[in-house]
Amino acid sequence: MLRKFFLSIIFGFIFLNAFILIGVRVFLNLNEIPIYDYRLIYDFIFSNNEISQYSNLSELLGYDKNDKLLIIHADDLGLSNSVNKASFDALTNKYINSASVMMPAPYSNEVANYFKENQDIDLGLHLTFTSEWKDYKWHGISHEDSISSLIDSKGNFYEKKKDIIKNSNPKDIRKELQAQIDQAMFIGIKPTHLDSHEGVLFFSPEFFKIYLELSKKNKLPVFIPKLLAPHFNNDFPQPKNLVVAKMHMADKNMSFENWPKYYDSILNNLDSGLNEMIVHLGYDNDEMKKITSNRIAFGSKWRNLDYNVISSPEFKASIIKNNIKLVTWKEIKEILYP
Repeated sequence: MLRKFFLSIIFGFIFLNAFILIGVRVFLNLNEIPIYDYRLIYDFIFSNNEISQYSNLSELLGYDKNDKLLIIHADDLGLSNSVNKASFDALTNKYINSASVMMPAPYSNEVANYFKENQDIDLGLHLTFTSEWKDYKWHGISHEDSISSLIDSKGNFYEKKKDIIKNSNPKDIRKELQAQIDQAMFIGIKPTHLDSHEGVLFFSPEFFKIYLELSKKNKLPVFIPKLLAPHFNNDFPQPKNLVVAKMHMADKNMSFENWPKYYDSILNNLDSGLNEMIVHLGYDNDEMKKITSNRIAFGSKWRNLDYNVISSPEFKASIIKNNIKLVTWKEIKEILYP
């Protein structure tokens, strides 16, 4: 009798865990989050580990440890002329104080030209391994024969994150990542930091490790969201010089009507320490409508709404009202790699 009781508890526990993991797998698939390592999935759900912040970061930046620090960061520079124009305007008018460029994208040279005239801006590299728009494609900086696992049958980066995670090998990721850094420097960009387009480098422990290794090699800080703690373990201990930011970004399930309210809520409820608000800017014009016609998320209207919010007097007033201190990756780089 007692044996049956314990067996029922054991089988019940196994069934419950299997049910949770299957549910999580469905959730990840629906939200296009390509994590296929069930150990990693389990750790993301149940781990209580946190990534330790770089010691005394707020104080080293000249602020109190309880101050609310914010980087307002625009992704995807280089994607199109529309994205560039909106982002350049936001940088020039200080609506944002940081941005990053996609080196494989068609308009990255425009960004280099803007940087040559504005070398004080905080400009990083948006390391790119996907080409997500249906009829608007790009490929790697490296020759396709040397990074064949990253390239689809048409010679472009894969459209879906899941395909790059499943098909690519770490050697090709390392080669292309370094090639994008080298290309940026070759055309005159002096990057202040690294981050990851569509978060591709966050979903695989091997890719994440390469991301950190090459950031150290090139003496560039990397954007790391707090939720990535499960990547670190006894075999892969956390480096001491990591800078961790709490990420804030519009969700694809948000209603366009709630855009201003969403951003105002972020500013009104910002935590102390380092935060990064990620926006995607562009104008809702014919160019962007054509490029982004296959989906609404991060599309033409989305980008124009982001621009309208961060350029509004209300947004600026909320930053002042909430006593938020604006900081940049450039300042952080000077601390980590003086």
